[in-house]
Amino acid sequence: MEVREKIQNEYDPTHPNFQRWQKAREITDERAKFVEKIISKEILPEGLFILDIGAGEGSTSRLFAQKNYVVSLEPKQERIRMILRTDSLQPVMADSYNLPFKPCCFDLIILQDVIEHLTVSEELVEGLTGQVKENGIIYLSTPNRLSLFNIVADPHWGLPFLSLFKRDQIKKYFLKIFRKSDYYRDDIAELLSLKKLYKLFSEKYSINICTKFSVKYLLNGGKGLIWSNFHLGLIKLVNLLGLNSLLINISNDKPGIINKFFTPTFYIILKKK
Repeated sequence: MEVREKIQNEYDPTHPNFQRWQKAREITDERAKFVEKIISKEILPEGLFILDIGAGEGSTSRLFAQKNYVVSLEPKQERIRMILRTDSLQPVMADSYNLPFKPCCFDLIILQDVIEHLTVSEELVEGLTGQVKENGIIYLSTPNRLSLFNIVADPHWGLPFLSLFKRDQIKKYFLKIFRKSDYYRDDIAELLSLKKLYKLFSEKYSINICTKFSVKYLLNGGKGLIWSNFHLGLIKLVNLLGLNSLLINISNDKPGIINKFFTPTFYIILKKK
């Protein structure tokens, strides 16, 4: 991902996706609280040295910087300017492929809704692994490529079937025709399946899927996980039909059918072996 200095389309009010992106930005503080809760299940988030990759406008970095030292890495200039440097928060403008840090220096790396925007490879995983301390962890959240819900409405574009397309296919068959202003972006989301995530990380990390926790959090009124009209509508329908308890009971943390084909977003803790 190259460092970009031009104004990004997500801040352009005339862009067709502006309202979707704006809604996502409005819940970043609540999303940060959820990330803290889920990481707390594995490690006490105090006194840690943390790398927040693709930090966006810095909501998660700022929350964790209250009790930890956080390096907030972001490749976009207009975003990095929103992250104010403090004694415990260091914004760094750099890309994710050439991390400018000493090996094995982070207790925790946060990859919050970012890996789908990268060119995912074994080299990328090696680079990340080289930054994690022994017994350190990576928090990873990313939309599920094969989720029925994402096939019906892609989380980035709100359109059917795009979640199944690779990045070059999205550019060729969709952006080139309907979103020409986005065609030359190098960070168009290409979603990953659970099988792909296991292939990438299982050799070097134990994988803890946190679906049941996230479902309970969401259905018990937790905010910050969803923002699209489609997914908000589903939650309203679930509440109307009284299906909360059923969905909580059905949800699980196993790499089986539920998580492979239904879970919309993976929330995963990776612990270095």
